[in-house]
Amino acid sequence: MRPSYRKGLPQLDGGLFITDGGIETSLIFNDGLALPDFAAFHLLKSEEGIAALQRYFGAYAGIAARWHAGLILESPTWRASADWGERLGYSRRELIEANRGAIRLLEGFRKTGTVISGCVGPRGDGYQPTHVMSAEQARDYHREQIETFAGTVADMVSAITMNYIEEAIGIAQAAKDAGVPAAISFTVETDGRLPTGQPLGEAIEQVDAETRSYPSYYMLNCAHPQHFEKVLRGPWTARIRGLRANASRKSHAELNESAELDIGNPAELGGQYAELRQHLLPRLNVMGGCCGTDHRHVERIAAACAPLFRIAA
Repeated sequence: MRPSYRKGLPQLDGGLFITDGGIETSLIFNDGLALPDFAAFHLLKSEEGIAALQRYFGAYAGIAARWHAGLILESPTWRASADWGERLGYSRRELIEANRGAIRLLEGFRKTGTVISGCVGPRGDGYQPTHVMSAEQARDYHREQIETFAGTVADMVSAITMNYIEEAIGIAQAAKDAGVPAAISFTVETDGRLPTGQPLGEAIEQVDAETRSYPSYYMLNCAHPQHFEKVLRGPWTARIRGLRANASRKSHAELNESAELDIGNPAELGGQYAELRQHLLPRLNVMGGCCGTDHRHVERIAAACAPLFRIAA
């Protein structure tokens, strides 16, 4: 098999596309699975783990079918880069095979309108800018994982929970080197800024300037809509197509300290996505979730947003 959409991502043409929620929190809190270092790819080592991942992605494939939406499947490889793999005892060869295996898993859900994305996570923490690199260092660090995805049927790569711009720039450059489209998703705080304090719009504009606008689009992750809606002003917002929000209004520090999962209100979250699409983000069409969200949230998001796309058509 070959990539279906690497030369033309269908989500760039508009239309509703759904993606998944917070895979790690869903598997840990809903399914009771152990994920060392939040590494969902570790489940590929057992038949039981593979079955759990198939159930997880199957739920989102069902939502896309019910709402006649496109589907973007993110591989469970957020932690499958060199440093994290070494912490988990993977050799370089084993880590490459894990990334390939994660894409093979998603091939079973492939049909027209399904985009397969290789998920790239940060070298450090997803909430805080730890192990900060230069753009060139980030390019070198993430190159092997991105090149591995380029050798599979993955249509694109998505860099999720980026919390400082140099890593985002390096990933975009590595994706360009490999000839793979890329989406960049930024972590934002309760003030709508990156964890470094940089304004979101400035971060998007700087990544575009440094990469000649290579990212196909940008996304936001790990924050409740009320945390960032107030900063969504300016021409740079047209570059945002994806949203992976939290249903919880808690800060990242509060979420880290919480012993229980805060799932918020799925119906309310769906309505907030629709409001953002109507009033602030006219190109928003990739809808998913982040920490604490699961198929219940994405179902309500699809229900709230699908009518907007029918009206637009």
